[in-house]
Amino acid sequence: MNEIEKLGFDKWFQDRIEPSKLDDFQVVRVIAVNKNSFVVSDGRNDIYAELTGKFLFNSESSLDFPTVGDWVYAQLFDDDTFAVIHDIFPRRSLLKRKAPGKKIEYQLIAANIDTAIIMQSLDSNFNLRRLERYLVMINESNITPVIFLSKSDLISAGEIEEKVNAIHKIIPDIKIAAFSNNSMADIENLKTHFAPSETYCLVGSSGVGKTTLLNNLIHEELYKTQPIREKDGRGKHTTTRRELIVLENGAIVVDNPGMRELGIISIESGLDNTFDEIAELSNQCRYADCTHTIEQGCAVLKGIEEGIISKERYQNYIKMYKESLYNEMSYYEKRQKDKKFGKFMHSYNKNKNDK
Repeated sequence: MNEIEKLGFDKWFQDRIEPSKLDDFQVVRVIAVNKNSFVVSDGRNDIYAELTGKFLFNSESSLDFPTVGDWVYAQLFDDDTFAVIHDIFPRRSLLKRKAPGKKIEYQLIAANIDTAIIMQSLDSNFNLRRLERYLVMINESNITPVIFLSKSDLISAGEIEEKVNAIHKIIPDIKIAAFSNNSMADIENLKTHFAPSETYCLVGSSGVGKTTLLNNLIHEELYKTQPIREKDGRGKHTTTRRELIVLENGAIVVDNPGMRELGIISIESGLDNTFDEIAELSNQCRYADCTHTIEQGCAVLKGIEEGIISKERYQNYIKMYKESLYNEMSYYEKRQKDKKFGKFMHSYNKNKNDK
């Protein structure tokens, strides 16, 4: 196994190499993203990297930029201590959300993830509806979800079982592990969930213990942890950039900043995969374009009346569906305006130069 294979460069990516590019460029993986720069790895060295001017000029949205986990073609300089990124490999998966706040834009979380680990703590952070939002985002990306429930030392075994059963009621086959960051036996058990050369992504709210877990997995205080506010049980943002870490067994983990706001955009297949009982019944609706809100002959509304679908699940489904629809429409309207403005400026500059 060569060095980049250890970083997850498997046959899927090998089959997508453009041989002509290997004359000038080297294949490296993005392992950290800062505001205006990157860190890439060739499997041996971590290398500071920037984008070419041409790359920046041709990029139309955040989806065009590299994110942590991406494989890229780069030119190395100064004894492999500096890299310039020229192009991005095709992505096997892309974890993304709507950018926080009022801005209608995609925010990239990580690329080429095999398994996404959703972390919730078993205290006040535990929330099935929020869990569904994470699952929609992950299922949309065709990534395998797993759930880690932290702070198991704060509640009884019976209460843990109740919460695990509540999750399995809505997602029967998902893997769940309850643990305490204070128990080395629990940490050793969690390590069995990580396989060599596979890429994992930790997602969850601030304060659930992601940073502490990562420190425990790598046996180092590599990252600082922040105290939890007593008032609402929330933590401060500990991770300020997305980073890719290789564990001692060869598994690859992407750590992410805590997500207090999980905006939904473009998640049709994610909704269907997460709310499969609603998707299944929707095929029986009288109208193909049924919104499942007011229509006569709606099989979903009938399913709620008959208790096949829980009201809470239905309400969360409709909420996310409307939110995604609004964000998607706003995004494409913004893109159209940007394109029109670009054409106007091009025409203006051309006429100006012709005078």
